[in-house]
Amino acid sequence: MIDTHKGGDFRDWMAGIQARTETALAEVLPEATIAPARLHSAMRYAVLGGGKRVRPLLAHAAGELAGADARHLDRVACAVELIHAYSLVHDDLPCMDDDVLRRGKPTVHVEYDEATALLAGDALQTLAFQTLADNIPGLEPAVRVEMLAQLALASGSRGMAGGQAIDLASVGVQLTREELEFMHVHKTGALIRAAVLLGARAGGRLSAADLGRLDHYGKVIGLLFQVVDDILDAEADTATLGKTAGKDADNDKPTYVSLLGRTEARRLAEDMLADAQRTLAPFGTGAGRLSQLADYIVHRAF
Repeated sequence: MIDTHKGGDFRDWMAGIQARTETALAEVLPEATIAPARLHSAMRYAVLGGGKRVRPLLAHAAGELAGADARHLDRVACAVELIHAYSLVHDDLPCMDDDVLRRGKPTVHVEYDEATALLAGDALQTLAFQTLADNIPGLEPAVRVEMLAQLALASGSRGMAGGQAIDLASVGVQLTREELEFMHVHKTGALIRAAVLLGARAGGRLSAADLGRLDHYGKVIGLLFQVVDDILDAEADTATLGKTAGKDADNDKPTYVSLLGRTEARRLAEDMLADAQRTLAPFGTGAGRLSQLADYIVHRAF
């Protein structure tokens, strides 16, 4: 296990990627002074100035392993983060999870209004695809088309949106562990998995076997992120989370904590971490950042 709590190297790298992603997002998003100004203001409000940028971090880490140009990875990072931000805006709406706090500030529909929040989410989603579709010097059009297809699959009914549909249908229902995993492979895991693979594809020097290993790593990390999220929701306070604590329990949603209990959920997280690290072992030190990120994701909770 790589200790991410000692030494500044990993923390410095993470802060650097977060800062360059913030800059790239600010450049990609329309200025709030451009008409329709209220919509563009809401889009910037939803995206900028918050979040750990886990998906961009994973994209950059996988891209570094694959020898990708950092500027290409900025585009990938923006695309996945814009999809993530749109999903949060829509998930918080009254017709979904009906939440009033996100990243330590009022949710978009509270700060603006429901119609603006809906449109902001729609616009963020389309901007994500535009960001990858626009000309990227040095990245072949055929590769970008493949990346667009992968992002679309991860975001749609067979990915994130489908997982959210299952989540909404599962309120008050006791799911099996297999059913819970199926839901989160789609709802949370699909976009995290895509972030890893899109970062790797931007480099283009990995074999099919290597991409397969990264795909498995991404799947495990996606589930691991959700297990930790469930633990945090049960144990952390609202100020720490930046969103309403205990909301899943209050809404009678199935979680890894409600299904397994906190002790078993922690044990599952550690098992998943070990699986992710084993998967990266053939890459050696080249996968150091991916390994550190896996450790960071699990140990941010306990």
